[in-house]
Amino acid sequence: MKRTRTLTLLSMAAMATATTLAAVPAEAFTGAASAATSSGAATKGKAVRYAWVASCDKGDFAVPCGPWALTLRDGKTVRVPEATVYPRKANGKVDKESSAPFAVSGDGSRVVYFRKSDRKLVWKDVPSGRSHSLPGAAAKTPKGLDMSAVAATLSPDGDIVVVDYGDAAGRLPTLVVHLASGEIARLPGSDTFQGFSPDGRHLLVSHATEDNTTELTVYDTDGEAGESREVPQVVSNNSPIALADDGVTVAVVIVPTSGEPRLRQYDLSTDAVSPAVGLDLSSRDTLYRLDWDTAGKLTIWRLLSDDEGSIKRATASTVDPSNGHLKKIDSFAVRGGIYTWWLPGE
Repeated sequence: MKRTRTLTLLSMAAMATATTLAAVPAEAFTGAASAATSSGAATKGKAVRYAWVASCDKGDFAVPCGPWALTLRDGKTVRVPEATVYPRKANGKVDKESSAPFAVSGDGSRVVYFRKSDRKLVWKDVPSGRSHSLPGAAAKTPKGLDMSAVAATLSPDGDIVVVDYGDAAGRLPTLVVHLASGEIARLPGSDTFQGFSPDGRHLLVSHATEDNTTELTVYDTDGEAGESREVPQVVSNNSPIALADDGVTVAVVIVPTSGEPRLRQYDLSTDAVSPAVGLDLSSRDTLYRLDWDTAGKLTIWRLLSDDEGSIKRATASTVDPSNGHLKKIDSFAVRGGIYTWWLPGE
């Protein structure tokens, strides 16, 4: 049975303590400030609240169907019929039992997808509706790779796209594409992209060492390496994580097999780990994502599911690091009957 992303999300928290950062898919816990925590024009009604594709039954399992769609913050729905729904495999065949890559910028102003007509990776400005191909080879799926192995992530303001390839050998470099200039920086393909800092100027990647430890490295958008360190297991074995604007502070949530989740902060420059702070979450909440904002505050996204395991609501809350208290800043119902969906910053 093909598991939809919605079903898979419910098991992520339970698996977090057994999953190292290097093994986390690039799209799973990435993204900086969401539309709920960003400022400026992009937070208005035209910004994307979440992107989704509908679900249809095929025998005893679900498959994606219909076009990609954007639910905006003003409640309107915008279809994206030119976006590829069914990814192509390396042999050219179409996989109609999974969904093609899609991404939304942190401020909800831009989206990235594969265009049906030419199979190129493009970015679209949501308010204007204009779309543009990524430059050169960045727009194409590398030879021998399935389209679904391409993970694109937009910076919080949508000005930069990171294209991370899931090739088994890790030889294909990760591309950092500057949309305004067309310039492309390259990061080691063996690294796994974890996310942007909220200002979009730093990128956090993880790397599995030969000693079976995890190394975190911070790069700037020109591909220059900054702080880098083999991190303790309390950081490497837990997720979600998020990088602050200072380029050294990493927040991480520890999700134990029993008991409440706990928040810690880790300093890459000093190797210091802060005391754990319990988070005020209910037993029905599934911890989903952790973000910094440009003011240095932390935001947690959590998901609420029904008794059958379907996601019904997404909620963003700021976190008081002194006591773990959550203050809700955004919450919305997730429509039923969808195969997969993406929040801003994913």
